[in-house]
Amino acid sequence: MSSNGTTSGVDERHYGRVPSILGMPHLVSTQLESFERFKNEYLRELFAEISPIQDFTGKNLELHFEVPDDAFDEPKYTEEECREQDRTYQVPLRVRARLHNKQTGEIKEMVVYMGDFPLMTRQGTFIYNGAERVVVSQLVRSPGVYFSAEIDPATGRRRFGAKLIPKRGAWLEFETSNQSVVNVKIDRKRKLPVTTFLRAIEPELSEDAALLEAFADVDSDPEHRFIESTIEDDRRDGVVNTEEALIRLYGRLRPGDPATVDNARSLIEQTFFEKRRYDLGPVGRYKLNKRLKLETEESIRTLEPNDLVAIVREIVHLNVTQGVPDHIDHLGNRRVRAVGELLADQFRVGLLRMERVIKERMSIQNAAEATPSG
Repeated sequence: MSSNGTTSGVDERHYGRVPSILGMPHLVSTQLESFERFKNEYLRELFAEISPIQDFTGKNLELHFEVPDDAFDEPKYTEEECREQDRTYQVPLRVRARLHNKQTGEIKEMVVYMGDFPLMTRQGTFIYNGAERVVVSQLVRSPGVYFSAEIDPATGRRRFGAKLIPKRGAWLEFETSNQSVVNVKIDRKRKLPVTTFLRAIEPELSEDAALLEAFADVDSDPEHRFIESTIEDDRRDGVVNTEEALIRLYGRLRPGDPATVDNARSLIEQTFFEKRRYDLGPVGRYKLNKRLKLETEESIRTLEPNDLVAIVREIVHLNVTQGVPDHIDHLGNRRVRAVGELLADQFRVGLLRMERVIKERMSIQNAAEATPSG
């Protein structure tokens, strides 16, 4: 018989003969750690996303936000008082705001009250009007690239494709046709040859010879020349260089709008290479590097041209070697989104709304009288 003290001060006595090897884990520690990560990391990242906020002209006012170490005040009521008095267990959130008047060079700085933020209890719950609520974690498909296959009924061969799933932004879906043409769909729009897409995003691959050289070592099946077949599909559409590829791509993404090279380049930049619109997330970047054997820094969360070239190379390689597809529903390809990430998503929505309101006020207020608090 053995006994040991617990944090509650009550002695536990074990009458079994088998010694206790592994202690009872703290089952809500994941939620508590995730909420702490939200307070210490995610909150700063979210304010850094929208900072600085400029007026519509970009010439008058500029507002910067900075999250201090002590962003949260002490709670006004304890957990027990909130339960007994039907109150919400919350704390005030304050951030440092700095307004820069570009016309005069004047800088006004002050601490701004952002509102009351619900605080997590020691049990991993939130108290809202006296009732305890729980944010349930989600088991979701992990961001990254996944290669799939379907059987061609005519030949019995596997035709490989891929899905590039970001944390936030447009999906890319690749597929191989029965004519050995590799196509891509951008955000589930109409498909186009993948060589058109590569020409548009990477000027170095503008010419046919550059495309053939980039995939020469993997596109080695004499009976199925995937890149050559895709380039021939390009030619039928009249696409032979970067400018024509940009026009073609813009026409597929924005049918009916007048297509120019500058508009197309700007659209691609915003869709795939702008942090605010496209984010692989740290997990997505890690999975992409691991699957494609890349060495891109994990801090780079937008797409790189090398990422897309590597994806197409792997599709061609799997088509040639008739390899094994990924199991997209395998638990190794899923991840748990805990309370911190879920709160960050909702907080981002609120900040984007606030950003629009701030820009509107900047445009109608006198710049000399404006203050960080409005």
